Amino acid sequence: MATLDPDLREIVALSLEISLAAVGLAALVGMPLGAALAVLRFPGRGALVITLNALMGLPPVVVGLLVYLLLSRAGPLGSMGLLYTPSAMVIAQAILVTPIVAALTRQTVEDMKDEYLDQLRVFGITPFKMIETLLWDARYSLLTALLAGFGRAIAEVGAVIIVGGNINHVTRVMTTTIALETSKGNLALALGLGVVLVTIAIAANAAVMALRVSARRLAYA
Repeated sequence: MATLDPDLREIVALSLEISLAAVGLAALVGMPLGAALAVLRFPGRGALVITLNALMGLPPVVVGLLVYLLLSRAGPLGSMGLLYTPSAMVIAQAILVTPIVAALTRQTVEDMKDEYLDQLRVFGITPFKMIETLLWDARYSLLTALLAGFGRAIAEVGAVIIVGGNINHVTRVMTTTIALETSKGNLALALGLGVVLVTIAIAANAAVMALRVSARRLAYA
């Protein structure tokens, strides 16, 4: 770490790139889905909420296996040649992260809706406009949902090994490298990556807390 080993920098950069891309995709799908479940009322909504909450605990190896089957040569998307690439790893992580983001968004938006429902009705806001309004008003609270998703993505091992193959200089990320180097007895690199992984998690939490504090100060200024 002190010498900024090139392999370590490459692995950390790829890990962040894949995890941030997965969280971005999860946010695009999960936030509108969660907000819609919070605002709209329709038959089967309760079952969908239960299913969404259950999917937060998706086993990573099962997701990895399903994505592998989709992207393998015999699979329906095999012609795209995505297996054993960073793109496959992004897909697997996004599938794991989306239920987390959606479920936490639903709870956050539903709590805010209960607080401001009378005001929203007075202004005659339609349900879909309400979804947009509540998502915007809850944007700082929703950073916690994104942080939870990022934590799940950056720490993922099982799914990314299956679909990425842990190929050196191609799909090797921090978690898979730690597992590999530990098994080889190369504890220096494994410990270095472990320290970086923990540091990234702490830094992400600190950044979110700082942003939320700044937002509150601006709101009361």
